[in-house]
Amino acid sequence: MMESFISQVFTTTAGQAFVVAFLPVVVILTLKPSKPNPHGAPFPPGPPPRLLFGNLWDFPTVQPWLIYTQWKKQYGDIVYGHAMGQHVIILNSLKAVTDLFEKRSHIYSDRPVLPMRDVLGWEFVLGLMYYGDTWRKNRRILHQKYRPDAALAHRPTQMKKVHELLRNILAKPESFVDHYKYMAASIIMATVYGYESAPKGDPFLDNADRAITIMTNSMFPGANIVNAMSFLKYLPSWFPGSQFHSEAQGCRSLTREMLDLPYDFVKKNMADGVATPSLISALLEENEKAKDPAEEVDTIKGLGATAFSAGADTVACAVGSFFHAAAANPQPRKKAQEEIIRVTGGDRLPTFEDRPSLPYVEAFYREVMRWRPSMPMGVAHTSTEDDIYEGYFIPKGSTIMSNIWAITRDEEKYPDPDSFNPDRFFTADGELNEDNTILTFGFGRRLCIGRHAADASVWATIVSVLAVFNFENEKDSHGNVIPIEGKYTDALISHVIPFKCSIRPLYPEAVALIEATAMENSCDLRDDEL
Repeated sequence: MMESFISQVFTTTAGQAFVVAFLPVVVILTLKPSKPNPHGAPFPPGPPPRLLFGNLWDFPTVQPWLIYTQWKKQYGDIVYGHAMGQHVIILNSLKAVTDLFEKRSHIYSDRPVLPMRDVLGWEFVLGLMYYGDTWRKNRRILHQKYRPDAALAHRPTQMKKVHELLRNILAKPESFVDHYKYMAASIIMATVYGYESAPKGDPFLDNADRAITIMTNSMFPGANIVNAMSFLKYLPSWFPGSQFHSEAQGCRSLTREMLDLPYDFVKKNMADGVATPSLISALLEENEKAKDPAEEVDTIKGLGATAFSAGADTVACAVGSFFHAAAANPQPRKKAQEEIIRVTGGDRLPTFEDRPSLPYVEAFYREVMRWRPSMPMGVAHTSTEDDIYEGYFIPKGSTIMSNIWAITRDEEKYPDPDSFNPDRFFTADGELNEDNTILTFGFGRRLCIGRHAADASVWATIVSVLAVFNFENEKDSHGNVIPIEGKYTDALISHVIPFKCSIRPLYPEAVALIEATAMENSCDLRDDEL
């Protein structure tokens, strides 16, 4: 959990002074006795603890899902460890996750106490809120705006932005990563705030992206020393080892702008009578009927920022994995493209209405989401009561993580799990099977509210890009093929690290189809203005 921190502090005089000063505190914390078990049941199996420090050195900080998946082979579907007085349980099977997060959701729906959440100013995010009345209120409001029938209203905007992505790739294919990240963010800005984003230098997007990056890098369990030793957040910024305060201050400023600036944009447009329908404009209109509208301002700001931070980054992550899959796996890609051309005739772009007629594309989408889940460890849950599961004791307050990576690597369900193979989602009769749950959307009462909108954005991107573009490996100056490594980041949301590939129109007529979308969008705009 703290290897990176320890390695840094021991290399500086100030860091050594910090460790010496707080070593007694650390020892006291690590010697804190485990919670007594009134039921007499053992803890789940796990790596043997070490004297004083428990499993502190066992918890990985780099792509932990890989180590935890190895632990599954050694210790089983439920793995236990402890350090700094904290109980940590990793669930490595869908059965265990379903049994606890779904069937016992009344005691497994809280979030762990992560001090960096508040230090960074992210207590407003629904996904990180502690289980209680405030969480229920915010979830109820967003559920009404993102339920399946309500999510249909986003489809014209989603397809418009996907078509813009096609045009951007056609014009500058080497910048496809920038293009799809912009698309994901612009969909959210348009639907949440009615705001048309700029491809480059947009202050709303740039500020939010920086704030989200800092947050996701800090929220991952074990990613920040303050999450393990909460008392550190009270140390002054000048104290040795407290450098995180300067980064936190910058993040709070960026986060404040992410909350305020888009909200103020909507308010001004509404006052001027030029506001585009959006999530925030709808909430503001509803709030005008309240007895004290000012009381709900912070809630509305938080809901807007929640929708943006949760939607833009995860959609961009999934789309990045699609580009990786399409570039690195030519046979499945070609099979999906052949199916699209059979349905569209190659003389039009696919639409949402085509989805039922494209089973292999559906399987391709499912495989992208399984092969490289956006959140390999999900978001940690916390138990609010002592519990016994499979004969093992789970103490109240335990941090419980769903190892989605391990679940998607279950070799009994997914043979050769590291290969990209959409055919695994078909029955022997050639029909799509019932394995249509996207695990990265979460579980139980913490299931992602915006999953229907996110599903539509990712699917529309996959089917549209495959309809008109071909992928090939880039070559170096000597004509040698540049392999696609497909490395991923270590954060809570794990993005593919940018790679090079050649993207060109799939067939000559595809260029005209792409270019025609600019005129269609222009006509749509004039119709709206009328």
